[in-house]
Amino acid sequence: MVEEAPLILTLRFDDESYERFQKLRQEYFPPSKNFIPAHLTLFHHLPGDELEMVTGHLDKTITEWRPIKCRVSGLRFLGKGVAYEIDSPQLERLRANLAGHFYDHLTAQDRHRIKPHITIQNKVEASVARKLYEELDSEFEPFNFDATGLLLWFYRGGPWESAGEFLFCHEGPEVDGTLDA
Repeated sequence: MVEEAPLILTLRFDDESYERFQKLRQEYFPPSKNFIPAHLTLFHHLPGDELEMVTGHLDKTITEWRPIKCRVSGLRFLGKGVAYEIDSPQLERLRANLAGHFYDHLTAQDRHRIKPHITIQNKVEASVARKLYEELDSEFEPFNFDATGLLLWFYRGGPWESAGEFLFCHEGPEVDGTLDA
């Protein structure tokens, strides 16, 4: 039996914000190394051979959540890149809930608490990254976006391959991002 490729779970952004992050990534990421879309990774390695279990739980989860408010609060220097730092207690709670469910399947990396970020530059010389960081930081103003769902991807060593899209429910009263049952 051949083991299925691992799964990556990312946050789905509202369309306008996705375009903004994607444009920045295309502008600042080395083109030869930029073969995945702008993203915020929730899990780096879920078991691909458990696709049905993973998608079943995501299908259930999205019915319990409304779109999540996220705040881009600053920039993070990555050494060889730059990322936007994201603040959202709702996002952290969603991620913790998912981690609890998937715990037995998580790698050591995915068992750690999330430090949400969106990388717009990586894999460049440190001096290039430092220059961009200082330039963007000097004019940075916080802004908000909505997380509208979850995206699941197969990772096969190259561009990611879609394994599913899961949109949060848009109905019902909001209670800290979840629907009041």
